[in-house]
Amino acid sequence: MATLLKCYKPVLPLESRKIPIAAAAAAAFKSFRYYSRTRPTVRCLSTIGNAKSTVEIKVGGTETELRKQQQLWLHNTMSKQKELFIPKVPGKVGMYVCGVTAYDLSHIGHARVYVCFDVLYRYLNYLGYEVNYVRNFTDVDDKIIARANELNEDPIKLSRLFCEEFHQDMSYLHCLPPSVEPRVSDHMPHIIDMIQQILDNGCAYSINGDVYFSVDKFPEYGKLSGRKLEDNRAGERVAVDARKKHPADFALWKSAKAGEPFWESPWGPGRPGWHIECSAMNAAYLGYSFNIHGGGMDLVFPHHENEIARICAACRTSNTSYWIHNGFVNIDSERGQSHWGTFLQFDNASDRLFYIYQALYDCQILVSQHDEASWKDSVPAETASCINKFQDEVLSSISDDLHTPVVLAAMSDPLKLINDLLHTRKGKKQALRIESLVALENTIRNVLETLGLVPASYAQALCELKEKALKRAKLTDDQVHQKITERETARKKKRI
Repeated sequence: MATLLKCYKPVLPLESRKIPIAAAAAAAFKSFRYYSRTRPTVRCLSTIGNAKSTVEIKVGGTETELRKQQQLWLHNTMSKQKELFIPKVPGKVGMYVCGVTAYDLSHIGHARVYVCFDVLYRYLNYLGYEVNYVRNFTDVDDKIIARANELNEDPIKLSRLFCEEFHQDMSYLHCLPPSVEPRVSDHMPHIIDMIQQILDNGCAYSINGDVYFSVDKFPEYGKLSGRKLEDNRAGERVAVDARKKHPADFALWKSAKAGEPFWESPWGPGRPGWHIECSAMNAAYLGYSFNIHGGGMDLVFPHHENEIARICAACRTSNTSYWIHNGFVNIDSERGQSHWGTFLQFDNASDRLFYIYQALYDCQILVSQHDEASWKDSVPAETASCINKFQDEVLSSISDDLHTPVVLAAMSDPLKLINDLLHTRKGKKQALRIESLVALENTIRNVLETLGLVPASYAQALCELKEKALKRAKLTDDQVHQKITERETARKKKRI
């Protein structure tokens, strides 16, 4: 899963009707996220009968056609294939994405996960769903305690600092905040209640203040990852505990140890075991049956496998429809690791963004110099055709498991048309030039909005990208201008 716009959104009745391009910028070309998926689309349609050079904005499309256009297919790790997304409750989506264990700064793998699910969240909003997006913080964990002991810090306070850093990272990545962001330390009653349910259902056992899940009591264990119990190697991830009935049994509750935070429970003081907080918190905020549970591929086993076992053991009727996992970040065939930190630079991505933002910025500058009242109510057929082709490609690719590389590649044609209208002699003489630029800029902006790539200011974004490029190249702005001057001088003297 990596990273929509098919149509302009409905603001008109079901008959052909002109609307001013100014209104198109504010309504027909408005960001598609804010309208219901059950209404008709507004599209630029070229004429068929009369060969006119311009077209009006028309409304069309039946309800069946619209629903077919807006289908979303997602790869379900449980079924190992792409499936059509159908919500359990019409118009509503419950989505739980496993958050970070806050013991260190975030790395590029975290960015990949939360950008992916941010795009999914945005697209579900576009489709008109009311999305309850839950993403947790794990602030009680062995790694946090170990790091806190190293730094002589309180584990909860240390974790809180890393949570704040994570929020800054997400803001920098333009990720929308989730609907709810629960923390382990605030949900001990929910966790303890779920462990008690699992014990009452005979799927766990207690030993000297520790509580373990009994994998033998859950025959479906391994159905997500496809692993068999005999494939699991004891001691690979956690220390072997001879008290366990089966080597694969995992801790639900750990008895208190000296120097560690603890909470009172029916089994004595202690703290949660293997990420049972995810099971407890998604049940608390989404119920035992919801639509989407997501995370990185590294969580399939054992994290999500154990999560299925826990929540099903607590409630036999629990069910998550779609288990969605994004792929790894691979650099030179090496899987992304936390030790890479945040040093990785993506020159190609920066270059592409610079090109996109520069074209849109130039477009905005020119449009701002023209009186909106003078704009006509139509666009050339070439512009309408380019927009419709772009929207078709975007919708088909984004609906196909969030295939965002195709979305970005599809921007080439509308961006080329913008640059032609801005800079070429033929483009500058084009009829309805400003109207075309308004329509093209708003169309591309809407797609960027769904990808989370709209900056607060094109000018500021261009400045920041330029500074980063100069830093990577170890050049100053003056040095670049000097090279340009030298090149121009050499060209005039025909030395190139």
